[in-house]
This record gives sequence, structure tokens and C-alpha cells, in this order.
Amino acid sequence: MLIAFNKPYGVLCQFTDRSLPPRRTLADFGLPADVYPAGRLDFDSEGLLLLTDDGALANRLTDPRHKQPKTYWAQVEGEPRAAQLAALRDGVLLNDGPTAPAQARRLDAAPAFWPRDPPVRMRKTVADAWIELIIAEGRNRQVRRMTAAVGLPTLRLVRVAVATHALDGLAPGAWRVAEAR
Repeated sequence: MLIAFNKPYGVLCQFTDRSLPPRRTLADFGLPADVYPAGRLDFDSEGLLLLTDDGALANRLTDPRHKQPKTYWAQVEGEPRAAQLAALRDGVLLNDGPTAPAQARRLDAAPAFWPRDPPVRMRKTVADAWIELIIAEGRNRQVRRMTAAVGLPTLRLVRVAVATHALDGLAPGAWRVAEAR
């Protein structure tokens, strides 16, 4: 079984939380029993999370050797310049080593996403823009670290696709059974 879930902001990608006070987890969304996340999405990131009960499928989706593309739309602080997007396309040096080249482009308009709760903190004197990044790696907080490394701190991060699976209008907190491909 493969589940496509739109993980809201402020939800852990696990079913339990031992912290005090406890945070929201995947257990709060009525997901089928015996499915587990195929990959992760940070607590403060939103969007597509795939869950499965098939270990081989989870491996195909998450193991970097399979180079499955993950597509993110990031609201960044600042106006992306050609040189910054080129640096993302070439790969950037992070503290844990260089990243593989990414596909990177500026989105022409802000996506029509749901409102985030709490809202993104905006500064009236600093412009913001949306970019699309497609990566095949999956390091901890990689997209946020990549955008920061080129001088475009991420304000909001939404994963819109993993391999051939996409959000496709799935509301935050909602899930559906997906076809395993």
C-alpha cells in the first residue's frame, strides 16, 4: 500500500512524540495501520509525504542510489538573481559536503497554496519570491541549507512531488491511496 499525505506545517514525520508538551504527529490524521514514512519532511516543512507498508518500495523511493526526484517550491527572502539560481544548478558547498546539481528556477507567480498556520513572518522592507528546486538527494534540511548558502533564506517550504507522485490538490492533513509505481 502507498499513501500520499499532505503533511501540514508543525507535524512530526513519526507516529509518536515523547517531548513535553507533545507535538502533532502522523497519528493525528487517521492514516491506515502499518504504514511508515518513505523519507522525511521536516517539522517546519509542508507538503507531500509518502507512506507505505512495503519496505522495498520505501527503499526505491528514498535510497539516493535510485535518484528519485523530489520537487520543492520554496518561498525565499530576496529576489533570486541568475547567479544564485546558477549556483543551485551547479551544486553548492554545505558543511557536510557539496550537493549534487539541482534543477532550479524562479516561479513566475506565487503558488495558490492554503494559508499557513501560523503565517510566514514577512518583512515589509525585504522582497520575497518563490523558486522551484528539484533534487535527488535527501540530506537533513537540504533545501533550506542550499537556499541559505546562496543568500536566499527559505521562509516557507512545500514539497509538491516525489518521483511520479504529486500533491494534486490534496488538502493539508488529507491523504489518499496512491498507485505504487
